[in-house]
Amino acid sequence: MTATRLERLTMRLQALEPDRLDVIDDSRHHAGHAGAADGRGHFSLLVVSKRFAGLGTLHRHRLVYEAVGDLMTTDIHALSIHALAPGEPLPH
Repeated sequence: MTATRLERLTMRLQALEPDRLDVIDDSRHHAGHAGAADGRGHFSLLVVSKRFAGLGTLHRHRLVYEAVGDLMTTDIHALSIHALAPGEPLPH
């Protein structure tokens, strides 16, 4: 059995050793939009990891994109990222 896009994304993000990982497939909200025409998905992430401690937003996002790798060209069209260190306030 082949893993779903959501499962593949979740597996890749384990490289960040998350204390919390929420991956939401928002693709259904973008049906019919030009960016969704190629079949890739839209996802929202909340990743809480000690690996983000002391890093700025740009560096945190780079770590997420490194973990996701080639899924950005095969499975993902858009990625909304909330990358936090433990103890930082969660987004609303």
